[in-house]
Amino acid sequence: MAWSATQYTIFETERTRPVRDLLAGVPTPAPVRLADLGCGPGNSTEVLLSRYPGAHAIALDSSADMLATARKRLPDVDFQQTDIAAWAPGTPFDVILANASLQWIPDHAALFPRLAGFLAPGGSLAVQMPDNQDDPVKTLMRKTAADPRWSDRIGDERSTRFPRHSVPWYYDLLRPHCGRVDIWRTRYWHRLPDGVDGIVAWFKGSALRPFLAPLNEAEQSLFLAQYRDELAQVHPVQVDGSVLLPMPRLFIVATR
Repeated sequence: MAWSATQYTIFETERTRPVRDLLAGVPTPAPVRLADLGCGPGNSTEVLLSRYPGAHAIALDSSADMLATARKRLPDVDFQQTDIAAWAPGTPFDVILANASLQWIPDHAALFPRLAGFLAPGGSLAVQMPDNQDDPVKTLMRKTAADPRWSDRIGDERSTRFPRHSVPWYYDLLRPHCGRVDIWRTRYWHRLPDGVDGIVAWFKGSALRPFLAPLNEAEQSLFLAQYRDELAQVHPVQVDGSVLLPMPRLFIVATR
């Protein structure tokens, strides 16, 4: 199921806030070479360049639709259609940003040290990932996926889970490669004015994609309706008609 820049940017304000918080924790002074891994529609790249004006940035994404939107937004940036797992730059970078992208890539034990190896001395790897695998928004996706109408095509729930490790695990993984490893966790509460329909719309642009991809259009509609009904049981409507979406995120800044 292809990425949709239009769907993703419905909640661009909310999705962009974590990258600002992440870059505020980067200690690298006056970086010259920047890389944005999984740049999406360019919102994270825009924040990166506003933090470090005058630096040279490249930005990678696997989605042609996302890159088309990003290039319109930032025509002077070198956007490349590349798989992060296959990225092998020949020159080190001062800041490597990965905002809500590395959770899509398995084998973090190999990936994170590899990315740290692309840093210049004093450079920083700045990573932010959703940390909501056990929150209702995710457990109810897996519950809906177990419906016999489509469970054989969606497959084992492990195929729809993001890689997840503890904070000490990431610290021990990165510490041999970086002189400083700073890790924190933040839980945002996003007000969505459209009720639980807003939660469905949010995740249609991201985490629902692996569940919906094997289904035809009619089945996707049934899946989403069932998921919505499950969400309504656990996400109460506020007095103004909105719902609050809790979104925990893990932040890692590793500096050589």
